[in-house]
Amino acid sequence: MKRRRFVLAAGTAPLWIWPSFAQTSRPTIGFLASGSPETFVTVVSGFQEGLKAAGLTEASNVTIEYRWAQGQFSRLPSLAAELVQQRVDVIVTMGGNVAALAAKQATSSVPIVFLTGDDPVATGLVDSLSRPGGNITGITWLAGELGGKNLELVSELVPAALTIGVLINPNRPTAEAQLEGAKAAAKAIGKTIHVLKASQTVEIDQAFAEMTQARVDALFVTVDPVFIVNRVQIIKAAAKQRLPTLYFQREFVDLGGLVSYGASAHDAARLVGGYAARIVRGAKPADLPVQRSTKIETIINLRTARSLDMTIPSNLLARADQVIE
Repeated sequence: MKRRRFVLAAGTAPLWIWPSFAQTSRPTIGFLASGSPETFVTVVSGFQEGLKAAGLTEASNVTIEYRWAQGQFSRLPSLAAELVQQRVDVIVTMGGNVAALAAKQATSSVPIVFLTGDDPVATGLVDSLSRPGGNITGITWLAGELGGKNLELVSELVPAALTIGVLINPNRPTAEAQLEGAKAAAKAIGKTIHVLKASQTVEIDQAFAEMTQARVDALFVTVDPVFIVNRVQIIKAAAKQRLPTLYFQREFVDLGGLVSYGASAHDAARLVGGYAARIVRGAKPADLPVQRSTKIETIINLRTARSLDMTIPSNLLARADQVIE
């Protein structure tokens, strides 16, 4: 009898599974990511940890087929189609809605598990959080909702800053809501924000050139896969301009960024691994409500602070989850 297999994307799971599947065959998970192995180390380790906690270990009792768009988002549809053709059992997508939507457009039968910081209902990924419907479910993390708090932290980090730059991808579905939140927060703390837009590598360079002309005193980088993929470029540009910068993810700080405040990518990816395992064992995506990862962390790099001749406020240091010496 021919077995039906499923594709797993970050936040997705298979719809059906033969009763004897777990006992007689090694499942295959398709892993679709908008970035590269180098930029997704944290989510890969979290995902694998979630699988392991459920009793699945790569190369032991589960096979993972990795597909990396390397920041070329236009490649995602063909990579998703490739996983479908390989008849994976579930597709997991990492790297925001751009990866999840590519998987959803590629198949209506292979289970999908996504990881996204956007509202999956407003962006059309699922029908509702409690009853996602169809072949897709997943994990969301706090992203745009933290914009106000991020602006407050920038002001706390650099009290003398008059103008705070906000780097945003205008093509992100939630970009307008992110900006409104940032403007409201800036008004509340008596600061001016300067919006800088970038949706590709060359525009990031242009944005930093604009920051110099606009006399930006500090920078907040908003959540977006484009900025994750190009994080080394952003970190180097901020260092070159000696610009105190707050990021949304600890991976920026691990690579030399100053401070991050945001959701734990590792924790969110771990939840994705758990959902993928449940689907492989027979759960249907439509029966698994979209979960939210709520673990928030503050990471500070004191080496970077010293290179900028900055003193991190003691109360901010006290609240940090980790301080890189």
